[in-house]
Amino acid sequence: MTPARFKDLCLDTNDRAVLGPFWRQVLGGTLVDLDNGDARLDPAPGRPANEAMWINVVPEPRVGKTRVHLDVRLAEPEPTALVAAGATVRRQPGGDIGWWVLADPEGNEFCAFPPATDTRPGAFNLVVDCRDPLAQAQWWAGIVGGTVGKGKRAYWVEGAEGFPWVYWGFNPVPEPKTVKNRLHWDVTLVDPDPGALVGAGAVVLREPGGDIRWWVLADPEGNEFCAFPPAA
Repeated sequence: MTPARFKDLCLDTNDRAVLGPFWRQVLGGTLVDLDNGDARLDPAPGRPANEAMWINVVPEPRVGKTRVHLDVRLAEPEPTALVAAGATVRRQPGGDIGWWVLADPEGNEFCAFPPATDTRPGAFNLVVDCRDPLAQAQWWAGIVGGTVGKGKRAYWVEGAEGFPWVYWGFNPVPEPKTVKNRLHWDVTLVDPDPGALVGAGAVVLREPGGDIRWWVLADPEGNEFCAFPPAA
């Protein structure tokens, strides 16, 4: 048994009133305003519950390169509706890419792919930039299960416990991580504490206490994630 299962995604924002409706346009679903000023984007009917995205207000602005992003499948041949909703086109299809690189209203990049046979609109890939993508893919497969696949340069995990999308991709980049990720994932632990994850190489950044009941951890390349205790 693996020590954790994938739970959901969290996106930091400076303006929930802007980013919440934008990502509802991207992913569909229902936007729920929470009492603490944050929001939760619940998946559209028929989509896995673990596709939920929490939209959390933070004081610090976004800086640095986007190292974690989603790949999404469009409902239409071009991202016209997303541009109208506030997306910025960073790169058009052409050359070695067949998709658009877009940025949301706060500059968080994501990739938008045209419709294809036997696919449906919405997210299908969670992508993480890495110095060592093979090591990262193997580490996360050891934490949440699944099998590691290999492309020309990148690696991915398929079939991870609780993971709602087709691929969890790990792409090689030359630069190390230097700033907090604006998009991160949560996991639910099998045991009451994250000892197995720490033993595997995770670092504890924050213990439960005060206003949180979970651990904030970092994986071997410094990507922050939250680890929740098992449900009572």
